[in-house]
Amino acid sequence: MSSVSENEFEATTEPLKPNKRGVPEGLWIQCDGCRATVYRKQVDQNLGVCPEEGCGHHFYVSAKDRIRQLLDEDSFEEWFTNILPCDPLEFADKKPYKDRLVVEQNRTGLSEACIVGRGYMRGRPLVFGLTDAAFIMGSMGSVVGEKLTRAIEEATRLKLPLVILSGSGGGARMHEGILSLMQMGKVSAALARYQDVGGLFISVLTNPTMGGVAASFASLGDIIVAEPEALVGFAGPRVVQATVKIELPEGFQTSEFLLKHGFIDRIVSRHHLRSEIAKMIDYCGQSF
Repeated sequence: MSSVSENEFEATTEPLKPNKRGVPEGLWIQCDGCRATVYRKQVDQNLGVCPEEGCGHHFYVSAKDRIRQLLDEDSFEEWFTNILPCDPLEFADKKPYKDRLVVEQNRTGLSEACIVGRGYMRGRPLVFGLTDAAFIMGSMGSVVGEKLTRAIEEATRLKLPLVILSGSGGGARMHEGILSLMQMGKVSAALARYQDVGGLFISVLTNPTMGGVAASFASLGDIIVAEPEALVGFAGPRVVQATVKIELPEGFQTSEFLLKHGFIDRIVSRHHLRSEIAKMIDYCGQSF
């Protein structure tokens, strides 16, 4: 018979410790509006809007979720998926731009910060484009500008209404220098040609819409609507205040402030955005 030492015996008879089961990460999130801790699944079911009574804060929603929320089921046909970003300036900050692109593509599942295509909204055919702040803050590089320009040209050719939803907090993309800044003029010129022949462009501003995006196509809509409390402007409030050296008005650069001063036409909650855009298309009709 084999002998068992005292230490070995104590080890074999040590009571089992129960595994601690904590709350799974990401199950609850804090609302930036009311500061309440809310159940993520409930927020998702509420289209990314805080479910707490009296709050209504609009959380970030990805581009793919936006498409599911706004367009008819399985109606969206994505265009120009073969246009991919490159690194024309061989730019590097904390990491090379080409490596940053790969990281962003793997993290977001997007090839770029912009998706465009054709779809239906409550049965109305349209050309739809949107930018996603998750991909390098939705900044406008060469591919974003090219996709938007081609989508506008297709809307002109097909004589369809155009809806672009902007979620770009990064403006023009510094990693591409002047090539990025050129996209502001290129997209704006395409919009001018579209509007000259009677096209209807509805621009939807979400939080955040800043920089070169706000200074170009996002502000050129025939109708401009925004989600509640969206931050919209060129430079951010802290930069503006540091530059002009004066106290800024309350709510400066929010969609409510911009509506009061005539910069946008309407504020529409995410719950009503789909139906309201469809009504606008019906009201304006096809003017081509």
